[in-house]
Amino acid sequence: MQNSKYPKAEKLKKNTEISLLFEKGKWKTSGNLRIIILKDKPTTPIESGKLGVSVSKRYFKRAVHRNRIKRLLRECYRLNKDLFKEAFGEKTMAMLFWVSSDMPQKFQDVEAQFIKLCEAQKK
Repeated sequence: MQNSKYPKAEKLKKNTEISLLFEKGKWKTSGNLRIIILKDKPTTPIESGKLGVSVSKRYFKRAVHRNRIKRLLRECYRLNKDLFKEAFGEKTMAMLFWVSSDMPQKFQDVEAQFIKLCEAQKK
């Protein structure tokens, strides 16, 4: 059975970690999903994998819509954690972004883009 939890230890919350991610991270895009990744290196040691989620106020003015998309993105990660870790590595800090003003109709749409992003990274 796979570990399908998203515990507090895996959540990217510290401002120092987020700023480090933006300074030294690499961007990848697939459809409406964008991710910034920072892998474990000797110069920037990372203890464990962490993931954060963000949706811009620029695209979605209402907090209800932003929160809905954030929930969908976190659920995608939670259900496909093994695929994510296989593609990006165990010790990786990452932040997911939804970069479209189109509200996703179904969870399956978001999940398909998430899987496509992970598959593109593996190649």
